[in-house]
Amino acid sequence: MMIATIKKSLQDILSPMVLKFILKIGLGSIGIWIAILWYFWESFSNFVTAYLTWIPWDWAREGITFVAAPFLGYTLIIVTIAILTSLYSESLLIALAKKHYPDKKAIASPSIRGSISSTFSSTLVFAFLFIILSPTFLIPFVGQIIMLYVWSILLKAPTVHDVGGLFITDKKELKLKRKKSNLIAMIASLFNYVPLLNIFAPIFAQIMFLHHILGKK
Repeated sequence: MMIATIKKSLQDILSPMVLKFILKIGLGSIGIWIAILWYFWESFSNFVTAYLTWIPWDWAREGITFVAAPFLGYTLIIVTIAILTSLYSESLLIALAKKHYPDKKAIASPSIRGSISSTFSSTLVFAFLFIILSPTFLIPFVGQIIMLYVWSILLKAPTVHDVGGLFITDKKELKLKRKKSNLIAMIASLFNYVPLLNIFAPIFAQIMFLHHILGKK
């Protein structure tokens, strides 16, 4: 079933209406952060260096900063795309549901307050884990798995709230449907490993969850 869900979701993200949404949110987020970091790069780089004071060797600290500063900037772009997708994807999700599941109507509208709360709390947890676990990111293979999990934190709760809230009002049913939300969020987060393709990650998670809950109802 998950393979079928992934296949449908891949087809959807290449559709014109989804690409239009992705380009608007993704390129907008990239442009904003490139402008900000271009102007404040020296201060931003010094901030990252200050965080790495636990490294005893100057040469190692400078080398890691050279990689860590762009990576942190890249992560800020990922966070911004996730937040904006959560806030503005409702009409797109309804259109996709109407296209694939015309007999299954949206029965509610997730509250903006709830969406903001879910996104904000996920971002705080993400930021905390990112800071605490960032030294482990340098460990080959293991670090990549940890990084993937941390990235998925950004997507899991907002995806369940924003998509599930449109079609499920029963909390017990939603709890049952969200069992695969970890896997869905981690699969979608794989896009974050490829610059520019990272703009697909949040909406891909939402589309996958949509097919997951509606395709089995």
